[in-house]
Amino acid sequence: MSGVPARAMRALAGAISGGFSVLAAGLFAAVLGARQFAAELPEPGALASYEPPTLTRLHAGDGRLLAEFATERRVFVPVDAMPRRLVDAFVAAEDQRFRAHPGVDPTGIARAALQNLAGAGSGRRLVGASSITQQVARNFFLTREVSAQRKIAEAMLALRIERAISKDRILELYLNEIYLGRRSYGVAAAALNYFDKSLDELTLSEMAFLAGLPKAPANYDPEKDPDAARRRRDYAIGRMEADGYVEADEADAARAETLAVRPRDPGRAVHAPWYAEEVRRRLVALYGEDVAHGGGLSVRTALDPRLQDIADRALRDGLAAYDRRRGWRGPVARIETGGGWRAALAEVPAPPGLAPWRLAAVLDAAGETATLGFADGALGELPLAEMRWARPWRENRSPGARPRRVGDALAAGDVVAVAALPREDGGGGVESDGAGAFALRQIPEAQGAAVALDPHTGRVLAMSGGWSFDDSQFNRATQADRQPGSAFKPFVYLAALENGYTPASIVLDAPISIDQGPNLPRWEPENYSEEFHGPTTLRRGLEKSRNLMTVRLANRLGMERISEVGRRFGIGDFPEVLSMSLGAGETTLLRLAAAYAMIVNGGRRIAPAFVERVQDRYGATVLRRDARECAACAGPDAAPGAPPAPGDDRPRVADAATAFQVAWMLKGVVDRGTARSAAGLGLPLAGKTGTSNDSLDAWFIGFAPDLAVGVFVGFDRPRSLGARQTGASVALPIFEAIVAEALGGAPAVPFRVPANVMMTRIDADTGLPPSPGSELVIVEAFRPGTEPGSGAAADAPGGGEAMDFDSGLY
Repeated sequence: MSGVPARAMRALAGAISGGFSVLAAGLFAAVLGARQFAAELPEPGALASYEPPTLTRLHAGDGRLLAEFATERRVFVPVDAMPRRLVDAFVAAEDQRFRAHPGVDPTGIARAALQNLAGAGSGRRLVGASSITQQVARNFFLTREVSAQRKIAEAMLALRIERAISKDRILELYLNEIYLGRRSYGVAAAALNYFDKSLDELTLSEMAFLAGLPKAPANYDPEKDPDAARRRRDYAIGRMEADGYVEADEADAARAETLAVRPRDPGRAVHAPWYAEEVRRRLVALYGEDVAHGGGLSVRTALDPRLQDIADRALRDGLAAYDRRRGWRGPVARIETGGGWRAALAEVPAPPGLAPWRLAAVLDAAGETATLGFADGALGELPLAEMRWARPWRENRSPGARPRRVGDALAAGDVVAVAALPREDGGGGVESDGAGAFALRQIPEAQGAAVALDPHTGRVLAMSGGWSFDDSQFNRATQADRQPGSAFKPFVYLAALENGYTPASIVLDAPISIDQGPNLPRWEPENYSEEFHGPTTLRRGLEKSRNLMTVRLANRLGMERISEVGRRFGIGDFPEVLSMSLGAGETTLLRLAAAYAMIVNGGRRIAPAFVERVQDRYGATVLRRDARECAACAGPDAAPGAPPAPGDDRPRVADAATAFQVAWMLKGVVDRGTARSAAGLGLPLAGKTGTSNDSLDAWFIGFAPDLAVGVFVGFDRPRSLGARQTGASVALPIFEAIVAEALGGAPAVPFRVPANVMMTRIDADTGLPPSPGSELVIVEAFRPGTEPGSGAAADAPGGGEAMDFDSGLY
C-alpha cells in the first residue's frame, strides 16, 4: 500500500464514506417512506365485525322460496357451518400453506418468481403468489390494479390482517366475499347458481370445481368451456390429494364424475311477483334499502302458494272472459305467408303478458278451420267454434255480429295469440305429429286485482295485482285508488245499526232531490234499475243495493257518522258529503277487503299483514307479526294436552252483534240479492257488489267465515267497462272461481253467531213477524229485545213504519 499515493487513498476513503452515507440516507428514506406508506393504509381491525352485503330471501308460508333481493347475490354462511372439505378444497387450490404462513407466503412467492423467470418472453400470463389473506386484503381494501405499489400494500395489509383476526375469520370473509361467476358472490350463492344445491349437498367433484374458480371464473364455466372447467377441477382435486385432504380412491372417483351444471329449478319457487314486490317495498320502508337488499334477511311471508295460484288463474280467466265479450280488436301483427313465414313470425316480438299463450301465423283462413303455423315449424288448427267470440270491436258501442266462418275474423298472414286446447289424452298443446287444436285469444285491455285474507289475523294469503307483472308492475290491489261504489254501502248500514236501527227497520225507497247549495244543481240520485219500491227493510235495501234508501239513511244519520266508520275500518278519510255514502270516495282493494274481514271476524281490528317473521343473517328474529307472549306455549315446562290459548289483544272497531248483523245481511246479498249467482256454489258466503258511475269500476268483496276475498276490475286510465257491465257481471265471477276452488271439497263452516244475538223468523218484505200471507220468510239477526213485536223494536228508528225525512229530501 506504500506505493499507493496518499491522495488516492484519501479519495477512495471519501468515496467509500460517501457511498455508505448515500446508502444510509437511502435506507433512512426507504424506512420513512415505508412508514408513511403504512400509515396511509386502511386499518383492518374492522374486518372482525364486517358483514358483507348478503341477499334477502323471501319465503312463502310453506317455506318455498318466493323471491331474492340483492345488490350482490351472496348467501352468507359462517365458516363453521360450511362443509370442512369445501374449505380444504379452497385452501389446497389457492393457498396450500395458508394455515402456516403469517399472511404472506415467501415460499409461494419464490416459486412464482422462478416460474415467471422461466417463462419470460413466452407471452404466458404471469403467475401470481397472493395468499388467501392477501386476496382478502385486495377484495376489501384495494383495487385490482397491476402494480408493484399495490402488491406491496397488499402484503403489508395481509400481515396486519393476520394479527387482527383469526384464520377462521379470514376464511369466512374470503369464502363469503369472493366472486365465482354467474352473479355469485361467495360459495353458497355459487353452489345454488351452478348446481342448485346447498353447500352440504355438494359432491367432492363440485366442491373442487368451485375451489378452482377464483383464478378466472369466466374461463372455467362448464357450459362455455367444459374441457377447461374439467381440467381446473382436476387440478383442485390433485392439490387436495397431494395435501392429504382426500384419499387416492376418492380423488379418482371425483375426477371420473361428470361435471354438469344444473340451473336452479323455477318450479321449486313460488310465482307471486306482485306479492314479493309489496313485501320488498315494506322492507325498504322499515329497514332502508341497504338492509333490505343487502342485510341477509330471511323473511317468512303469509303467502299461501295454492291460494295464490288460484287467484292468479281466476283473475286472468275473468279478465279474458270480460275482454272477449267486448269483441275482437284484431291480430297482433301481419306477415307474408310465403316461404319465409317462419323467419318472419320469429321476428314478431311477443307482447308482454302473452305467456302461457303462443304466437301463431294464420296460414289459411278458408272454411271453418284456420291452419296455424308456429315459429318452430309446428302446425295447428283453429276451429271456428274456438273463435265465435271474435265479434268486431267497436268503440263505445256493442261489438258486431259473431263470425260465421273463419274468414269473417281472420285472414292469411295474421299473427294471433292462441291457447292450446286439451288433447283427448288429457294433455295440452300439439300432438306428436305436429298437429293440435287451439283457441283464439287476445290480451285484455282492462286490468284488475284480487286479494285473499285471513279475516282473523289479517294475513294476506294471496294477491294478484293485474294481468301480467311483466307488462306492468303497478299493483291494482294496493296502489290503485278507485271508487268502490255500492261496495261501501255495508258501512252505511253498519252506522245505522250502531245508532238504533235493526235489519228490519223500514226506509223509504222513492225518488229524492237534494239541495247542494247556492249556484249548484240539485242532486237527484237514482237506483241502478231506475225503479223504486216504497217502504223497504234495511236488509232488502242492502240485498238489492238500493241507492235511494242509502242516501236517505245517510242523511238521517249524518255523514260525520258514516265518515267516522270509514276511518275506523281503515277504508279512507272521506269528505262528509252525501255522495260518499254511495261509494264516491276512493280506496284500494286491499283496504276495502280488510274492512270486510273486520265485519266477519266479529268487529276486531286487523291490519293486512304480508310478513310473518323476519330473521337477520344470523337467524335471530328481529320482527314477527304476532307479538303476543305465551309463556305456557313452549319450553320444558309446557303442559301436555291441548295448547294454551293466547289472549286476544285485537282492539274492537265494532260490537260483535253489530258486525254479525251486517255479515248476516251480506249473506242475504248472496242468497237473494245482487250476488245470488254465488249461491249456486253451495258454500256459506256473503259479500257485496260495487259499481261506480258509468261502470268505471267493478267490485265484489265477500267472505266465508274464515276467508275474505276482494276483486276489482277496471281500466288503468278510467273509462267505462261498457253498458250493463257491473260488479255482478265482471268481478263476481272471479270471486266465485276463487272461493269455489279454494273452499270446494272442504267441510262447510257456518257463520258464527255471537252470544248477544237472537235469530228470529220474520217476513223479509215487511220486517214483521211472519203471517199466513208472507211470501218470503227468513231468519234475521237481532239484539235481544229489538226483534219485531218487542217494545224496543217499536221505539227503534224506522221500526215498522215508513220513514220520510226533511233537510231537503222529498
